[in-house]
Amino acid sequence: MSALLPTYARSELSFARGEGAYLFTVAGERYLDFASGVAVTALGHAHPHLVKALTEQAKKLWHVSNLHRIPEQERLGERLCGATFADRVFFANSGAEAVECAIKAARRYHFKNGAPERYRLITFEGAFHGRTLATIAASGQAKHLEGFGPPVDGFDKVEALDIEAVEAAIGDATAGILIEPIMGEGGMREVSWRFLQDLRSLADEHGILLLLDEVQTGMGRTGRLFAHEWAGITPDIMATAKGLGGGFPMGACLMTESVGVAMTPGSHGSTFGGNPLAMAVGNAVLDVVLEEGFLDHVAQMGLRLKQRLAALQDEHGDVIEEVRGQGLMLGLKCKGPNLELLEALRAEKMLTVQAGDNVVRLLPPLIVGEAEIDLAGEKLDAACVALKSRALAHA
Repeated sequence: MSALLPTYARSELSFARGEGAYLFTVAGERYLDFASGVAVTALGHAHPHLVKALTEQAKKLWHVSNLHRIPEQERLGERLCGATFADRVFFANSGAEAVECAIKAARRYHFKNGAPERYRLITFEGAFHGRTLATIAASGQAKHLEGFGPPVDGFDKVEALDIEAVEAAIGDATAGILIEPIMGEGGMREVSWRFLQDLRSLADEHGILLLLDEVQTGMGRTGRLFAHEWAGITPDIMATAKGLGGGFPMGACLMTESVGVAMTPGSHGSTFGGNPLAMAVGNAVLDVVLEEGFLDHVAQMGLRLKQRLAALQDEHGDVIEEVRGQGLMLGLKCKGPNLELLEALRAEKMLTVQAGDNVVRLLPPLIVGEAEIDLAGEKLDAACVALKSRALAHA
């Protein structure tokens, strides 16, 4: 019996090493990794620039705590602010922590501006914001709330991406609106650019804040540094993580100056957040992602993959119902149970990720090339053929 809590339905696979878009099992079998640790290993496995940055920092200093200045933390914060809407950054260790910070910052903003009654956030059906008590309440999914007592108060869920429904949900206690530009866990549901623009206008009109959860969509995943850039809007607060550390545990909450000034000493904190090891890796990730042409590459590879998926949908319409997503954050809504396609792909030695609404997520590393995308198309085709053969055999 394993000593680990049985909170994951783990496969029997165990990997010994990785290289680029591939993982190798302890037995030496090679798998095409289109899961990327759930959109985390954005630059693939064992990227030399990240390896160098981490090992060099490991020889010098691991941890001092935020009781002291950490130069690489200040450098990464300045670089992130310089590349985004933000003026201030708080570093954490995960996406859930980054979203927690965003929730607290929104409440604190109104408190410091004389409206402590404004603490509620409007959220959306199908959202996923993390696994803490506050973030499962923000997500509002029954399967994540079950067994953990009364949900944390302060969240009003809207059932549809309907601007009139959002406006109707705004009340005297509303602090802001929290949304993912693409709902990854919720089935790769895209939020239209127009809807994000309307949310921005609505927030401005009512004096509330727009919070974006870009934990999965950020750091180039959609072909822009952050997905909201496609809509031409800026949030007041944004949480990000996953690709930011390229595989090293790391999250960040970015915000405007008007929000940041409300977060005074002692209002929030983290023992490990922003430690020298994480900051060395985060700066190294940013080095690569901000290189000229890198995001263009992501967009081009995303288009190539999406075109390949559309062709597979045409050919295997009895397996693939719909292609969703943007850039290198794509999903296949399945006709049959999504677990069947995921397992058929695993049999072809290709890794993917389940999502809600019967979707299989494809999240290759952002450094993926044409050869890997073409190979993925071959493996997807073989998996679809295998599923149809199995269905015929059981007919």
